[in-house]
Amino acid sequence: MTYTMLDRTVEWPGSYRCAASVSFDVDLDSMLELTHGSAARKRVSGRSWLRYDEVAVPRILRLYRDLGIKQTFFFPGWCIENYGHLVEACAADGHEIALHGYQHEVSYEQAPGEEERLLDRTIAAAEQVLPGVRPVGWRAPLYSLSDNSPRLLIERGFRYDASLMGDDVPYLLRCAAGDLLELPSEWANDDWSHYAVAPDLDYSVQVQSPASAGAVYRAELDAARRHGGLWIAVWHPNVSGRVARLEAVAELLADAQNNGAWLAPLAEIADHVNGCIADGRFTARVVYPDNKPSTVHTATSERV
Repeated sequence: MTYTMLDRTVEWPGSYRCAASVSFDVDLDSMLELTHGSAARKRVSGRSWLRYDEVAVPRILRLYRDLGIKQTFFFPGWCIENYGHLVEACAADGHEIALHGYQHEVSYEQAPGEEERLLDRTIAAAEQVLPGVRPVGWRAPLYSLSDNSPRLLIERGFRYDASLMGDDVPYLLRCAAGDLLELPSEWANDDWSHYAVAPDLDYSVQVQSPASAGAVYRAELDAARRHGGLWIAVWHPNVSGRVARLEAVAELLADAQNNGAWLAPLAEIADHVNGCIADGRFTARVVYPDNKPSTVHTATSERV
């Protein structure tokens, strides 16, 4: 028996049964610098683990070329300033460059005006490395979208956010500046939940095998495929770009390509969903990021 799990679905292009995207957050050692400041240079082992991105990103790009797919890479502004060659390499292969904070700071902990200042600095860094290219996608570091973030992003022309976990399909964040499309994910699809051991960042989990982590990813992807949902992986080159793990990723992506998943950059998925909303093919749920009591009930039921 097939059960109905989603009360609304997007009409995906062609005969695709779901949309899927592997988004890599290329954080490098930004978090180490933010957390430890000048003492970060002493933490040689932790820095080496984070800088493995320099090895893993070219490896991931080769895999994507072999598979013939384009995807999304999120970069903090600090990383764009210090590792511009990785940004250029991703863009040269036709992948989307999206933004991910300035130095992996927590957005909702910023003093008034500071979130806006760091956002503008990150945008400027991207425009310096990629002249004429304006990023349209955002993921807040540590998923830390603030109640003010949607307004700031809308005012700067962003077309989607990928920080939240409030649905299985895209939905809208509504504020005074307008609507921002949310492309949600979930902790199960974040590779830190399965693999990350980072003592210098006070984070550690029981490391899983690629088979175990892959089984979780595959279960989520298969469910999205059965029910017409959205599957977004939130991975990191220094974590999932390791050889054994990337072998499992290659198998998962090849299977997804052959079994009805639309593998696309998040900007392309966002443009498709926004088009479906505009012409009435998709009725999106509306959520108010300010969480005002007067709108909480409406946020669970309103449609556009």
